[in-house]
Amino acid sequence: MLVELAVRDLGVIAELRLLLGEGMTVVTGETGAGKTMVVDAIELLVGGRADPMLVRTGAEEAWVEGRFVRPPGADGDLPEEVVLARAIPRSGRSRAYVDGRLATVSELAAIGARLVDLHGQHAHQSLLHPAAQREALDRFAGVDLARLRAARVAVRDLLEELERLGGDERTRAREIDLLRYQVDEIEAAAIEGPDEDERLEAEEDQLADAAAHREAAAAAVTALSGDGGGALDEAVSAGDALGVALAAVAGRRPFAAAEERLRAVAAEVADIAAEIRGAGEAIEDDPERLEAVRERRQLLRELRRKYGETLADVIAEGERLRARLAELEGYEKRAAELDAELARARAEEAAAAAEVAAARRAAAPELAARIQENLAELAMPKARVEVEVRGDDPGDDVEILLAANPGAPPLPLAKVASGGELARTMLALRLVLTEAPPTLVFDEVDAGIGGQAAVAVGRALARLGRQHQVLVVTHLPQVAAYADAQVRVAKHTDDATTVSEVAVLDHEERVVELSRMLSGQPDSDAARRHAAELLATAAGERGR
Repeated sequence: MLVELAVRDLGVIAELRLLLGEGMTVVTGETGAGKTMVVDAIELLVGGRADPMLVRTGAEEAWVEGRFVRPPGADGDLPEEVVLARAIPRSGRSRAYVDGRLATVSELAAIGARLVDLHGQHAHQSLLHPAAQREALDRFAGVDLARLRAARVAVRDLLEELERLGGDERTRAREIDLLRYQVDEIEAAAIEGPDEDERLEAEEDQLADAAAHREAAAAAVTALSGDGGGALDEAVSAGDALGVALAAVAGRRPFAAAEERLRAVAAEVADIAAEIRGAGEAIEDDPERLEAVRERRQLLRELRRKYGETLADVIAEGERLRARLAELEGYEKRAAELDAELARARAEEAAAAAEVAAARRAAAPELAARIQENLAELAMPKARVEVEVRGDDPGDDVEILLAANPGAPPLPLAKVASGGELARTMLALRLVLTEAPPTLVFDEVDAGIGGQAAVAVGRALARLGRQHQVLVVTHLPQVAAYADAQVRVAKHTDDATTVSEVAVLDHEERVVELSRMLSGQPDSDAARRHAAELLATAAGERGR
């Protein structure tokens, strides 16, 4: 529900801040005062076209802002409160905002479509769209689309699986040949594990520098134990130095702890020397093995280049390729299974579509009759309404047609020339359907009517206001009297500028405004008595 509307420098409106409530609110005022500017402002909020000509003379930019509050239990995808805004510069592109952040106009329109629907001379009318008319018929008839949607999903999934399984026979044969080559290549490599390349790298390093490794081992053993047979034999080894130090402190109480540690270090040095000696003696020159390791590593590099960053990736890709090959080689059997499932799914889809089409075609005349019945009460007694359900099952091509006058052919609602007739048709349809955006705006709904027809329109709008927030621009006192609240737009002109002011009227002010609308003489006692009578009658009917 639109609870607050702020406008600046839009048309003849210099500054406006309007608080709105539930039920039906009418906007009234002299012709040319700027009543339609209020509707224009709301249309801009919900993604309508931003015309720079709307910017007030002397201003650089128009600004419109609206605060919407979601009714309890309605449209849970939206926040409980949302603020939409639109800036229209005199030159350049308009800007849109949602809760203070920049947004695209399409985002604004998507949110606005769930909050507001405009009916009348404006283009933003959801029920003009064929999809909305189909949804309206489905809601009216209580059509259950769940079975059809599930069947369509099943058909789509099966078609996608058949596509994944393989295309035509030649394409499938080419893919099988490629897969066999790739699988054979990976399997022939007989990868020993994801860490094989790291192990081979270490072995290659050992084999490629075997002599230097052995010399290093001999030097280290000599340094540690003096028993390596190397050039350091004449030098004092670490083992000899430790022996000298141990002999010096042995048996002396102040060095008891040091003596124990020296013995441990000497044993550790001896162990290290033995380990290095054994590792050095195990290293042998093996040119053939070195060449084999290098060839193996090159093979693994080629596999990684083709199938993955690591050997683990190559192994995983091999498994995937084998699974895909098995799938394609078993194509005939799986394809036959899928074809049978697809035939059953399509049969289910056809049955569900026929069920939906039957429900739509059965409900279409009743919906047309209900709309036509409401139009008769809204001063269109000769109007004829048809609801057509065309096309193959499920009859998705639904269109509401209107012949406003006798002898005229029924035409789609989007081609109805009169804004008033279109707005009343929308009102008649809204009276039949309970589901709609929380805020409905009607402009020109009373064009070309008066008397009892105007009373009927006011009564219908008030009835709609029990379920929705209804905003109506009207020049008829019979319609305005049925409103829960009334907003007056008044134009003031001096020698330099013309501006419009907007005010919410209290009861006495409503009597004066209705008097003006009735006779053009707001000070007339007779007009005021008539206005008060209209308000009392309408209030009594609303209370029933």
